[in-house]
Amino acid sequence: MSDPTPAKPYRRLLLKVSGEVLMGDTPYGIDTNTVQSVALDIAEIVKSGVELCLVIGGGNIFRGMAGAAKGMERSSADYMGMLATVMNALAMQDALERIGVETRVQSAIPMATVCEPYIRRRAQRHLEKGRVVIFAAGTGNPFFTTDTAAALRAAEMQCDALFKGTSVDGVYTADPKKDPTAQRYDRLTYMDVLAKDLRVMDASAVALMRDSNIPIVVFSIKGRGNLLSVLRGEGTHTVVANA
Repeated sequence: MSDPTPAKPYRRLLLKVSGEVLMGDTPYGIDTNTVQSVALDIAEIVKSGVELCLVIGGGNIFRGMAGAAKGMERSSADYMGMLATVMNALAMQDALERIGVETRVQSAIPMATVCEPYIRRRAQRHLEKGRVVIFAAGTGNPFFTTDTAAALRAAEMQCDALFKGTSVDGVYTADPKKDPTAQRYDRLTYMDVLAKDLRVMDASAVALMRDSNIPIVVFSIKGRGNLLSVLRGEGTHTVVANA
């Protein structure tokens, strides 16, 4: 059996999972097998002693930008997207607790019947007790993406790194799904990402990570065990940090 202890001294991490990942091979919604696979990866990290919090996107259910592009008022569309992230958070909480991982969901939009409100000190206390905390509903404000919410929560929770789990195994010169000649970067600076408009995360999120000196690690969370592998400094990924 492999040693679950991470090679890098990460004490506390924020994991950002894109909503599209939770679709699995389905065209829409939540694929329970995929959620369970991600939950098992998270459980391995928690058992290794790392404090872990999550932000999950909502693009598998509703994306505010897409709604606005179709004529919806942007604020209303964004609020709908925030509610989609709450649904994903509850699904992940259920999957984690079924395998014995204590989990709390905190929403930036208060909804006391289903989850806790976001309170920074309470969230930190949950993490100190070894619980996973899932931050839902973005920042609670329209016009801000879940990437920005992830960067904000990572800074507030004083995380050592922000891991972004997507369907692509790093940052490329172009979209590898559309351009077969795209090359993957092993390491970038925050300024590289902003200057080259690489779309790792939106610009405000990258700038906040730069100002907070929190590295961003981009990897594919689709493969079982990828999260633990990248945490150990192995596997395929891209690191965004100061030079």
